[in-house]
Amino acid sequence: MTKKRLLLHICCAPDATIPWPELISEEYETAGYFYGGNIHPAEEYERRLEAVRILASETRGELVVPVYDTDEWFAAVRGLEDEPERGARCAVCFRVQLEAAAEYARDNGFTHLCTTLTISPHKDAALINAIGAEAAARRGVEWVERVWRKRDGFKRSVAESRRLGLYRQNYCGCIFSMRNAPVTEVK
Repeated sequence: MTKKRLLLHICCAPDATIPWPELISEEYETAGYFYGGNIHPAEEYERRLEAVRILASETRGELVVPVYDTDEWFAAVRGLEDEPERGARCAVCFRVQLEAAAEYARDNGFTHLCTTLTISPHKDAALINAIGAEAAARRGVEWVERVWRKRDGFKRSVAESRRLGLYRQNYCGCIFSMRNAPVTEVK
């Protein structure tokens, strides 16, 4: 039986520690897709990318890294700069990321799409799954709905990140979320 090809949208390495190996062990031939246009500044993007590369090596997973370009993301969130965290800007950010992943999936022969975003207890999993399902459906790709934080997924991801020595960021990623970041770095 041939495995289904799944593209896993990865927001950061810690959030992928549980989904990536689990999907690989299921019926999916899984590749990771690290979109980073929402991550600022560029030095932060590079730190997160290095952590994703470490995880890809650990999982022996294929990794797709589009060119780092923040222009599309900034254009999409223009006018939402003062929105609070978990507000309208975050929904737009999810959409930009998942649309890019869905487009890549369609253009590169993937049959399924999923995201790591739902492992975070700070994100609206129902909203993320709805956006992902819509983006995938418009491109003829099947959305794999998961809420990775279930069954202590987030707690397990923290432990696995520590075990692997992965960089754990202390803010979501965008320049606007930095306003709410703790002063000290979370490891």
